[in-house]
Amino acid sequence: MKNSIILNLLFVVMLNSSCAQNPENKVTTPTKNVFKAELFIDELQVPWGFTFLPDKSILITEKEGKLIHFANGKKTFIGNIPEVYNRGQGGLLDIELHPNYEKNGWIYLTYASTDGNEKGGHTALIRAKLNNNSLTNVEVLYKAVPNTTKGQHFGSRIAFDNNGFLYFSIGERGDRDINPQDIKRDGGKIYRLHDDGRIPADNPFVDIKGAKTAIYSYGHRNPQGLIKHPKTGEIWDNEHGPRGGDEINIIKKGANYGWPLVTYGINYGGTPITDKTEMKGMEQPIYYWVPSIAPSGMAYVTSDKYQNWKGSLLVGSLAFQYLERLVLDGTKVISREKLMDGLGRVRAVKEGPDNLIYVAVEGKGIYKLIPQNK
Repeated sequence: MKNSIILNLLFVVMLNSSCAQNPENKVTTPTKNVFKAELFIDELQVPWGFTFLPDKSILITEKEGKLIHFANGKKTFIGNIPEVYNRGQGGLLDIELHPNYEKNGWIYLTYASTDGNEKGGHTALIRAKLNNNSLTNVEVLYKAVPNTTKGQHFGSRIAFDNNGFLYFSIGERGDRDINPQDIKRDGGKIYRLHDDGRIPADNPFVDIKGAKTAIYSYGHRNPQGLIKHPKTGEIWDNEHGPRGGDEINIIKKGANYGWPLVTYGINYGGTPITDKTEMKGMEQPIYYWVPSIAPSGMAYVTSDKYQNWKGSLLVGSLAFQYLERLVLDGTKVISREKLMDGLGRVRAVKEGPDNLIYVAVEGKGIYKLIPQNK
């Protein structure tokens, strides 16, 4: 028992000292006021995702299963929402528009769905159109199986790449030793589809018997951030580690991101998960956090309205209740900055069509970050 405790302590020290040697792991607070956080949409409970329509109004998902249209200062609840399995981390999750939304009107949502023969739920992806404050033409594009009553790790974010492929994430649903490393099982994966749900012919596992052919990458834990890098076109994710070991990854075709065989985190009880932080054939994150910040929504700043922010990565912290700005040099994080400290659990962040940053905070609403004089 004594040896086990010593080993655990050494493991924690090793992880924290490896971080301490990297100056980018030290989070700082801003030295001057770059913005003012103005509450733009109030009285939201868990605004899991949001997206801007062409008229600059906003569609917002509430985890409990409500879809809200915010326009001209007024909230309208959208009808014909699918039944949502609102348990633990599951519920109505992300929302994204088709890149050609103005022509085809398709809206994409992920949510925890009860569809299937088993009790509980699992993550599903649908597309639909909006007509007279109701969803119409609803199509289920993907439903993960099997359902489970576990309440953790549903994912899920949505992103489109420059070629029109649709990517979405599903967490490993708390079955870390079964799902993430098995390409014949759902969970712990990033998936890629055509916009209508068809499997791309060049997906990496289409020729493997029994494989889930929608899988694009595997070995993930619980990806709750997913974006297209606006310069490179790459798909980036962030994902929750356990106690430490949150990651930012660049998603590659057929790649294995290691969970749970490699990780920079430990069990919540303090015991090791593995003694390995890397293995041959497994991707390394471009950045990891120790301790865990519990990262959620993510956005790449293209706006020049905020002094020195252009080219930064914004990530919401659920655990420490702030918005983090990571300064990048290519794919290397060179510094970190803590914004909106203590305001609440940051669930989602987006750059709007007005080039301003919008931040969804649980129990509060959506804030607009108003730039201050440079």
